[in-house]
Amino acid sequence: MSIELISLLMFGSMLLLILSGLPIAFALGGLSVIFVSLLWGPEAIELILYATMDVQNMYTIVCVPGFVFTGIILQNSGIADDMFDTIRKWSGRLKGGLAIGVVIICALFGAMVGIAAVGTLTMGLIALPAMLKRHYDKELAMGTIQAGGALGCLIPPSVVFALYGVIARQSIGQLFMAGLFPGLLLAGLFIIYIVIRCHFQPHLGPGLPPEERVSWNEKFASLKGLIFPFLLIFLVLGLIMLGVTTPTEASAVGALGSIIVAIIRRKFNWPMLKDALLSTMKLTAMVAWIFIAALSFSRIYTGLGAVELLAGWLEGIGLGPWGTIILMQVSFFLMGFVLDEQAMLFIVAPIYIPIVAGLGFDLVWFGVLYVMNTEMALLTPPYGFNLFYMKSIVPKGITMMDIYKSVIPYVGLQALGLAMVMIFPQIAMWLPGLVSARLAQG
Repeated sequence: MSIELISLLMFGSMLLLILSGLPIAFALGGLSVIFVSLLWGPEAIELILYATMDVQNMYTIVCVPGFVFTGIILQNSGIADDMFDTIRKWSGRLKGGLAIGVVIICALFGAMVGIAAVGTLTMGLIALPAMLKRHYDKELAMGTIQAGGALGCLIPPSVVFALYGVIARQSIGQLFMAGLFPGLLLAGLFIIYIVIRCHFQPHLGPGLPPEERVSWNEKFASLKGLIFPFLLIFLVLGLIMLGVTTPTEASAVGALGSIIVAIIRRKFNWPMLKDALLSTMKLTAMVAWIFIAALSFSRIYTGLGAVELLAGWLEGIGLGPWGTIILMQVSFFLMGFVLDEQAMLFIVAPIYIPIVAGLGFDLVWFGVLYVMNTEMALLTPPYGFNLFYMKSIVPKGITMMDIYKSVIPYVGLQALGLAMVMIFPQIAMWLPGLVSARLAQG
């Protein structure tokens, strides 16, 4: 049987199972067992056991539960309420001020926890009712929250970067630093869009009514709500960038810091801790099973010589190095319609990464491009997770089509940001290079 036919059977079966609603871990794991048995016999099932052992021995993946736990504790500590109250008081008469504040808060949440769901759900519960109450356009409000929440994938510390680093065997600290300025770039593009849109259509994002505006003294007093977020950001990112801790150690520092914040805010209790631990265990276990299944699937496929076949095919169509990179971005975008960011990473990265390295491109830079694509995947139907998060919390009367329409401008802005990082790689690579140079001098 030719490798082309095997490829069609493997990926066709995978797509059918995923579209049927079967969890990705079961789809990939089941297909791995079936194809390894058919191709090399039942005794080759040891290949899957080796993949399981490899995942268990990956020290760097330990940072994932640390960041997940941090996000859950912070979400339950009420810190977002203070952050939004600060932004609300400072927005004043500025058109679209609350929407701009949502982007800023989501960026801060991304810098504390590295998970898209936290910013989306928290701002959806706190900011969406506040914006709708003040007559914000529903599509502008929902789109801003979903796009802002997606920044958690890119702004460090990012769980997706940690997983990519494990697969690509790249420094997670370097990846974190590479994602900072692209993340800020996207946040800036979102804010510019909101300002321009609300300038020409002020009814979409009216300023606060006079009775809700506060004095300068109250504005400055509200800044205390940003103290804990900035302290946590320094603890997590600062320690990594200064070379004091590894990302895994920084995740533990962040987890401890989130507990201290919850205690100071008098939100910490046994039920909250129990819920956070159980949620962390469930999410981490899910990631681990997907990791094992996808690693098994990709090893079977690469064992057939798929990397060489794909590399030869790409060379044969004569796209050149940059054409190949662009084609990969297109494939990521298309896969984002039917796969989540973890499935995309585990299935495609082991095949693409050797090709990218062979073309002479930096794998840290390529990781930034991949994660920027995952941001778009969070917003593209039918399987964009942020779309589902939003649907679960919107008031009655808002349809799924309203949610789909709300993200269209932001997907375009994400594509623009991706193109800018491709054209100007130093947006991503300047900070890692600077930190590496200073650490080498020190």
